[in-house]
Amino acid sequence: MRITMIGTGYVGLVSGVCFSDFGHDVICVDKDQSKIEMLERGEVPIYEPGLDTLMAKNVAAGRLTFTQDLKAAVDGADAVFIAVGTPTRRGDGHADLTYVYAAAEEIAHAITGYTVVVTKSTVPLGTNRKVQEVIEKARPGLDFDVASNPEFLREGAAIDDFMRPDRVVVGAETERAAEVMSEIYRPLFLRDFPIITTDLESAEMIKYAANAFLATKITFINEIAALCERTGADVKQVSKGIGLDNRIGNKFLHAGPGYGGSCFPKDTKALARIGQEHAIPMQITETVIKVNEEMKRRMISKITDLCGGSVNGLTVAVLGVTFKPNTDDMRDAPALTIVPALVGSGATVRVSDPQGRHEGQALLPGVEWIEDAYAAAADADAVILLTEWNEFRGLDLERLAQAMRTARMIDLRNIYSHEDATRAGFAAYASIGRRDAEDAA
Repeated sequence: MRITMIGTGYVGLVSGVCFSDFGHDVICVDKDQSKIEMLERGEVPIYEPGLDTLMAKNVAAGRLTFTQDLKAAVDGADAVFIAVGTPTRRGDGHADLTYVYAAAEEIAHAITGYTVVVTKSTVPLGTNRKVQEVIEKARPGLDFDVASNPEFLREGAAIDDFMRPDRVVVGAETERAAEVMSEIYRPLFLRDFPIITTDLESAEMIKYAANAFLATKITFINEIAALCERTGADVKQVSKGIGLDNRIGNKFLHAGPGYGGSCFPKDTKALARIGQEHAIPMQITETVIKVNEEMKRRMISKITDLCGGSVNGLTVAVLGVTFKPNTDDMRDAPALTIVPALVGSGATVRVSDPQGRHEGQALLPGVEWIEDAYAAAADADAVILLTEWNEFRGLDLERLAQAMRTARMIDLRNIYSHEDATRAGFAAYASIGRRDAEDAA
């Protein structure tokens, strides 16, 4: 199959590379000349484990190319995927569909034969029908179909998610479009991965409903963690106890400082807005959004409490600022709430993150970036574990404590324990939702 991917952001690039590894001929299109030049040099503009190797393999095989020329890329394509950004629109919380509709109009003028135009971007209900209207208006009588194919990729594990998905969702309302999509995903079908074909609106809703549900699960356990601290319960034991129930499952039950990233914040806000527009308030989702922001602010109080009520004049080492490990993504990361609050309260903040500096330097002004965790903690008054990178899971706690001026640890990912910290020489330790969190404070 000949596939054109419009947009080389996270979703577009990962999808394009993986489709080419299926054996399809893929052209990735982007208007950003510097990004295309970077890709043509074999450089990947995002951090995703294994993506550079897979990209190089398929470029060498002649199945994957990059261009700014959308018209040439669309000419003769069996399917054109729209994978442009849909950021939250300022003022109303809705997804901004400007780039989607602009891409649809450009595609309309470039199509030369029957083509399936596939929306890969996360879009509100009704968007695919609007995409169809945009194309029909631009070129009446054009032979094409529109399909919806939402992505379910976890940053840091995107290639595995694409190659071994829980399910593939396709919204297609003509047999012809369904056949094209079936052929595209044939390698997965042959390996018995579930492929669900629905109407357009159902496909759009599945994406939002899935992300809102997972965000709800995270926020629920974070609220339970707060209650555990007050009652003496241990959230890790509670999570294990409820996660063993097959109806609940053990994923997304790890207490932390709140969710962030490219999907959950944006998609929960968009779903809440869709509900308002249809007079069906998404009350659970709206509450999840509110509680998640409160959780991030609660972390600031936890840090301040462990530091004796104020961080003014103290040096604080923050380990990890990306929203999760194995990504360089800083979008809506808890660090963007916590770190500026520490700087604003008079703390000297040192940051160490394996991949966060590229984006973080612009987003976190006033901090010092240090490559090594132990160097960041040298003569510090507190160390905060904010992102659970593997290198922070195996720290020499004794070495860390000895390097600090005042050995205090705020473990916002529950990597260690009060016993671990005390044995290593920490004078104070706080975590989330465990008995030691309150005792240490």
